[in-house]
Amino acid sequence: MKKVLRTESPQLITNNQNFHKKLVEGLDVEYRRKDGSIANDKVWIFDFKNPHNNEFLAVNQFTVIENNNNRRPDIILFINGLPLVVIELKNPADENATLWTAFNQLETYKNQIPTLFPYNEIMVISDGIEARSGTITSNKERFMPWKTIEGKEIAPSAMPQLEVLFQGMLDKKILLDLIRHFIVFEQERQDIHKKLAAYHQYHAVNKALETTFRASSPQGDKRCGVVWHTQGSGKSLTMAFYTGKLVLTLDNPTIVVLTDRNDLDDQLFGTFSRCHELLRQKPEQATSRDQLKDLLRVASGGIVFTTIQKFFPEEKGNRYPLLSERRNIIVIADEAHRSQYDFIDGFAKHMRDALPNASFIGFTGTPIEKSDRSTPAVFGNYIDIYDIEQAVEDGATVRIYYESRLAKLELKQDERPKIDPEFEEVTEGEEVEKKRKAEKQMGKT
Repeated sequence: MKKVLRTESPQLITNNQNFHKKLVEGLDVEYRRKDGSIANDKVWIFDFKNPHNNEFLAVNQFTVIENNNNRRPDIILFINGLPLVVIELKNPADENATLWTAFNQLETYKNQIPTLFPYNEIMVISDGIEARSGTITSNKERFMPWKTIEGKEIAPSAMPQLEVLFQGMLDKKILLDLIRHFIVFEQERQDIHKKLAAYHQYHAVNKALETTFRASSPQGDKRCGVVWHTQGSGKSLTMAFYTGKLVLTLDNPTIVVLTDRNDLDDQLFGTFSRCHELLRQKPEQATSRDQLKDLLRVASGGIVFTTIQKFFPEEKGNRYPLLSERRNIIVIADEAHRSQYDFIDGFAKHMRDALPNASFIGFTGTPIEKSDRSTPAVFGNYIDIYDIEQAVEDGATVRIYYESRLAKLELKQDERPKIDPEFEEVTEGEEVEKKRKAEKQMGKT
């Protein structure tokens, strides 16, 4: 227990990160056998596979005294004797007690009784009507509601949010799952941010894992499905949570993360790189076709980032070479519906030539058009939907307000003849009717 409880840094977040790592990765220990020899083993603080083998205890008004500060958080949840969840509640009858006074109270606790928080995983605030959860580094915007119990549907609005959070998020199985697979520490410049999955991310990942296991099985059709989570709702982090849990549950798979542009590849690679502890490895970025081929010829494991262009043969009409016949290769396509994936011209074929037994899952921030038959044909149907309406209601994305205005532009008379050749070049290949319509609209401008 000394190893578990030891804090070695003056920084709270550093101690919290170190403790979390011990929690989810276990501790390596030495012990002496009966014959006198030294053995090594791994000790787990929690039994993650069997939640009911752990001891759960909720304590009301638990007293913590530190530096002459006597504080009593409303509720602390202990698991196997460790204070993992701190809950601050406010009286709904008190007009001055709001959700954010509960938040401010937790901030005070962090300053006045900091020794409670190296072991903290989740913080909960409620004013009796609303309830939200976050971590020790979360600002107000990152404290999010938990709106479902089983993940199948949003709880009725008449049901108190605190009850939904208690029955859903703080369910023993879900709580341990969240702690092990759905918390990341991201280093951004000099700061470390501890991030906890929102309810839509948590349930989408577990649904996606179920479809992935089915699709990649010997009887599966290799189509895991599509996750549509609206832009700004944490799609990149959802992909990282999915990958982090997948690498522990699918026989050391190789994950190929696919984008259609270099800038998106860099952005997503940056997110995954910051989450390397969650992924239990550092992702690699293929910068050439040859490097991609080398990375995918490995016997197992690895997270490889690349763009779709590297899966097209160098010469048109050629067949892409076979790289691996393993079934435990999962291809994650970002913005899977986009035309740049070029299904008609052979993207799916080239991927199948290279990785004939790989399974495909798509993530997108916008819905698949009804006329788009190629995306479902390659990836399968929707796994989970979190649309803009729900995201705005939850505060995950910000509502956009705009005022329509007509900006009048004036072009010099001698510049006007230069427009026509440019217009003809840009619209080359367009249907005549579309071309004339565009010309008319631009003429108005």
